[in-house]
Amino acid sequence: MRPLRIALLGVLGPVVAVTFACPQPPPAGTPSAETAPPLVLAGGTVVDVTDWGHSAKDLQDAVVIVREGLIAAVGSRADLPIPKGARVIDCSGKFIIPGLVDGFAGMNSQGQANANLYMGVTTVAATARDHRGPIDFAANPSPHIYPVDSIGTTDNDSRLFEQSGWHATLKEGSHPAELSPQDTARELADTARLGTRVLWLGPSLTAVNTQWIVARAHQMGLATYGEFLSTPYRVGVEAGVDVLLHMGRYEVGVIPGELQQPLVDQPYGAPANTAYDYAERLPPTDPHLREYARFLATHHAALMPTFSLDYLLLPGHRNLWQEPAATLLDPSRMAQASNPDTGELAYPVPSWLRFLPAMTQRWLEESNVRKSQQSAMRLWRINQTIFAAYPHYLAASGASVMGAMPGISLHTELEMLVSLGLSPREALASATNNYALQLGWKELGLVAPGRRADILVVDGDPTVSIWNVRRISTLIAGGNVLDRRALLHLKK
Repeated sequence: MRPLRIALLGVLGPVVAVTFACPQPPPAGTPSAETAPPLVLAGGTVVDVTDWGHSAKDLQDAVVIVREGLIAAVGSRADLPIPKGARVIDCSGKFIIPGLVDGFAGMNSQGQANANLYMGVTTVAATARDHRGPIDFAANPSPHIYPVDSIGTTDNDSRLFEQSGWHATLKEGSHPAELSPQDTARELADTARLGTRVLWLGPSLTAVNTQWIVARAHQMGLATYGEFLSTPYRVGVEAGVDVLLHMGRYEVGVIPGELQQPLVDQPYGAPANTAYDYAERLPPTDPHLREYARFLATHHAALMPTFSLDYLLLPGHRNLWQEPAATLLDPSRMAQASNPDTGELAYPVPSWLRFLPAMTQRWLEESNVRKSQQSAMRLWRINQTIFAAYPHYLAASGASVMGAMPGISLHTELEMLVSLGLSPREALASATNNYALQLGWKELGLVAPGRRADILVVDGDPTVSIWNVRRISTLIAGGNVLDRRALLHLKK
């Protein structure tokens, strides 16, 4: 079982109104889009990812005009003239899609930034939690970074931890501790001023505080990700949380009341393990699970499964180190990286068992792998039941922990969403316009006028095979055409 992520959040007082600027400048390293002539993509098919991927009004033989980092116009070649002096890229026979969004991942180095861009990930909701390392805001070039932060609890990974006046308040002890309502209100205002776009609501957040913080966050334009334990999942969903994070977490919403009650006072240790084990071992055909799935499908919250964190434990996986972008990645900057030679995860025995014979240690390691594989398969089957009710999905890789890799693993996430049952178009929407629909990030997600010019031109139809999303011939981020091959060569 993965380590339990703990966050204690208590908010009861009012929060001062906050005005903050979130947009980032376009990825650097190329000439400014403001001084360049218009960029035109001509002749390709603009793929429709609206309506959660249910619409299919693709625009063939299209013209896409980019000015000053934004998409200025989109139309058919017959109706939309190409401006004189424009830089024209011939996209005949190709497909034009929005840049991809990774909704939850670390990005702690230039190599990880390059790997994301190379794989077409132009926006990352970046977190420093769970050993992912600090976010590298200085990377250049870089995807657009939408920071994720916790709130209302001591947290050494908080964006405010090193800020003046916050270190002593946020420093963790043996377990995360709740902040006062006044400190929580101040923290919410200060993290928003830093440009935080997403608030992570963790296992120790109780029901009243969940309801309060979700409501206040939405007033401030902040997205909310829930990973609950003290708060029953149904309460968090009814409060309007935007996202339920992680396969292996949101299934806990099906536990009975007698297992939920102990979590209010102790959202870690034995009560948490009991809750997770119960949820994981519930038969996929159990009527309570089917009812919970229908509940999720009829409420606001979207699911962000981060299946990629279990990709290497499920059948049919590849050695991701064989991907070209993997040459950019340093295993030492990844938590529990897979073996570069085999692509497999290792589950070493604890150090206090090193006195055992080597054969016994190997047996224990293999046993740990088998148990983890069985756990991942049980959760996958439960998620097939949840999918049958058809909730909304957002794609995220969870990189770079448990073998998930920046950029690369967002594509494994899309593959797994298709394996779950989404159509390729619906899976593509989960990494693009679904973010605009669910979180209000209207600046991205579509090849449409007024959206940020994050665009991929791909050589195959992504609505036929999700694998075609990888076949990128032109990469545009913030209106700048990036040299993909050059991204594979890090500047020293």
